[in-house]
Amino acid sequence: MADDLRSRFNASLKEAMLAKDAARTSTLRMILAKLKDVDIAARPSGVDKVPDEQVVAMLRSMVKSRRESVELYRQGNRPELVAKEEAEIATIEAFLPQQMDEAAIAAAVDAAIAEAGAASVKDMGKVMAVLRKHGGALDMSKANPLVKARLGG
Repeated sequence: MADDLRSRFNASLKEAMLAKDAARTSTLRMILAKLKDVDIAARPSGVDKVPDEQVVAMLRSMVKSRRESVELYRQGNRPELVAKEEAEIATIEAFLPQQMDEAAIAAAVDAAIAEAGAASVKDMGKVMAVLRKHGGALDMSKANPLVKARLGG
């Protein structure tokens, strides 16, 4: 899938360039530059191209940093920068796997608690490990407080 994501990045970049969409082109170039940095950082461990999980994690961190910037720009009354960051977020999120909704997250948490045989907050690590099998579709930052609440924390 990582190669598939890489080819999707390149194909989207070509489309954006042909459409003369400067904002999208800029964002896609930023993604490809960041991906190249991640690949270079992984070379000492013998990895030429990072796997898809790391590419998705990289994209999520890019979205997270842009969301933080949006908040700061809102506080600073800079609507033009808010719009720019939100456009970048939309472009990056187009490559991320579809996220589970609240009901699906709750169902996954309940199933993970049952599978792990968790009884208290001490078992939270086991439950979170089971939840990792959902990969990019499950936002762990949303699941964490739900697990804590279900386990009586």
